[in-house]
Amino acid sequence: MKLTDINDIKKLLSEEGFRFSKSMGQNFLTAAWVPERIAEEANLDAGTGVLEIGPGIGCLTEQLSMRAGKVLALELDRSLKPVLKRTLSGRDNVEIVFADAMKTDIPALCLDRFGEMRRCACANLPYNITSPIITTLLEARCFDSVTVMIQREVARRICARPGTADYSSFSVLVQWYAEPKMLFDVGPECFIPQPKVTSTVLRLDCRKEPPVSVKSERIFFRTVRGAFAVRRKTLLNALSSAFGELNKDELRNIIVSCGFDEKIRGETLGIGDFAKISDGIWHYFNKNL
Repeated sequence: MKLTDINDIKKLLSEEGFRFSKSMGQNFLTAAWVPERIAEEANLDAGTGVLEIGPGIGCLTEQLSMRAGKVLALELDRSLKPVLKRTLSGRDNVEIVFADAMKTDIPALCLDRFGEMRRCACANLPYNITSPIITTLLEARCFDSVTVMIQREVARRICARPGTADYSSFSVLVQWYAEPKMLFDVGPECFIPQPKVTSTVLRLDCRKEPPVSVKSERIFFRTVRGAFAVRRKTLLNALSSAFGELNKDELRNIIVSCGFDEKIRGETLGIGDFAKISDGIWHYFNKNL
């Protein structure tokens, strides 16, 4: 059985009584080169443990298992259990866990299954849960890299630079934890059922340390989220809404003391700029305790 052959896929799913779920955003690959290249770009070896989110029928899982020491796949859809039992039989280094990745203690699970192995994550992510899954994997801080296939527009947003239309709070969050690299595009014709958009494979090389130091990550991310809450709003007005406990004059003084014009907009600021402002807010809070 070839796990990317459309006829084999249809026959397998029919025999097991499987039906695609729109709510889960299920799209299975039908182009063999895609899972092969994803697995290659993940830079795996026998000393690597891979966490895969959403194995589907197992075509990427199969390729990962040929390159990594161990593959642990988290699958939410229990109706795929008999399918995966057939497609991954004989893959002794693969373990399937039926669980919700969003409700799983990822660091604890990886420590339990992988021990001291080098760890990476891979996934062909449903479009409707891309951001929360990527956030969960990065915040786990237990992977060398995260390689994902996602909607092209989201990949562009992740890689966007300050001052561009695609730049967002999610750009800052991802770039805080990792260095993103767009690898290649995958057209709709490579899936069943076919999505209406083009996908992009992206590798996030996780940082050992954040790109800059801050006094408080909580205040840093609160500052970033506030700055992007309403686009085309000045940073001063945006942060006035985000930090209701500070009056406008106090925030204006913090922004200006950090070397910025009070009329600057949040979408023009880089990570280092947000760090300066969030540290200014932190100092103000601690000075007035």
